[in-house]
Amino acid sequence: MPKMKTKSGAKKRFKVTANGKVKGRHSFTSHILEKKSPKRKRRLGEPASISKHDYKQIKALLGSKRS
Repeated sequence: MPKMKTKSGAKKRFKVTANGKVKGRHSFTSHILEKKSPKRKRRLGEPASISKHDYKQIKALLGSKRS
């Protein structure tokens, strides 16, 4: 059986940490930034922890062995 390929869209968007958590980008960061406060924009710039409910699906897209 051939190896599973990593989905290239997922590998650009998500990263699995050493503890097995999934990190990604916050939403609401690309446009309509004028009305958002600088503090809010700074906070949104940091990586976000993805919900545990989505771990299984994202790790399958990344081809991670640890699910």
